[in-house]
Amino acid sequence: MLFSVGLSLVVLLSVVGAATVERVEYDYYKYHPMPEITDWMVQAAKNYPEIVTIMEYGQTYEKRTISLLKIGVNTGEKKKAIWMDCGIHAREWIAPAFCQYFVREILQAYKTDPKMQVMMTNMDFFVTPVLNIDGYIHSWKDNTTRLWRKNRSPGPLNCTCYGTDLNRNFNANWGTLGVSFDCCDNTFCGIKPVSEPEAQAVTYFVGNRREDFLCFLTIHSYGQLLLVPFGHPNFIASNYDELMKVGRGAADAIRSVHGKHYTVGTSPDVLYANSGSSRDWARMQGIPLTYTFELRDNGTFGFELPQDQIQPTCEEAYSGALHIITYAHDKTFSGATATAATLWSMLLALGVTGTTLM
Repeated sequence: MLFSVGLSLVVLLSVVGAATVERVEYDYYKYHPMPEITDWMVQAAKNYPEIVTIMEYGQTYEKRTISLLKIGVNTGEKKKAIWMDCGIHAREWIAPAFCQYFVREILQAYKTDPKMQVMMTNMDFFVTPVLNIDGYIHSWKDNTTRLWRKNRSPGPLNCTCYGTDLNRNFNANWGTLGVSFDCCDNTFCGIKPVSEPEAQAVTYFVGNRREDFLCFLTIHSYGQLLLVPFGHPNFIASNYDELMKVGRGAADAIRSVHGKHYTVGTSPDVLYANSGSSRDWARMQGIPLTYTFELRDNGTFGFELPQDQIQPTCEEAYSGALHIITYAHDKTFSGATATAATLWSMLLALGVTGTTLM
């Protein structure tokens, strides 16, 4: 009898212990290796099944699945959209950390913030936490690979080096300037436009929905910059003034959080000229608001930003991103459309869904 009670107690303690482990909160203020990020994506979809789904939209060179989180209310109608990708450059670890933080913040805001509820009713958020998965995993291998930038595809014939700079591989003035054709260089642009499977995945997914996207945000580090199209100095975006105005508003929002200054401008004006970037490609597709975020810092730590700066970096960048996203939403939705979205949000609050309406 005592043995039976003792055994039951052991089983009970084991169950309690397992439940305690399951309740351990995800740490958004540390860098996570790829398997942990993948598990986090799965958990986000489980925790918010009514608004979060995982979509697979490509494979890396090493045959890993490229996935994103689609976040938004299923209204049964075609919706406008926001794009965000992080980790196109492997060594920029703060970028995937921000994408995870961004997702957490909008999901929490959805619970209580009527504005976020309206935005998620009108728009879907497509967030890729790590685009360059092969490169990101390689950067975690050891200290010798920590600063790896490119993907992991082999170089062209007779080249012993690996990797293409994915942010020089898009079909946007490809190969014209700010790139290298030496396959061993960090800015090697590939053998042709969109030669890399990761660039192909974004090109196909976004390109097929180009009319839906209001905003394209690609997150990088470092430099504390908000870059607008185009990377080539001979090209100017047709809505350059709008891009600069909204970008300056985002920089003001960033500065209001922790006092950090972000410079706004085209890459040739504030950084260096380049070609083949995803931001420029997205603008050429007709997506009106396309920005590159270069997060902290200004070079003190560079790509190896200490973990104690993750929280303030994410807090300020979230404020900047939200400014751009809110502008995109409010410019598009007004009057009857906004009223309809507000009504839908009220129905959601009452527990009415597309399923119950049918």
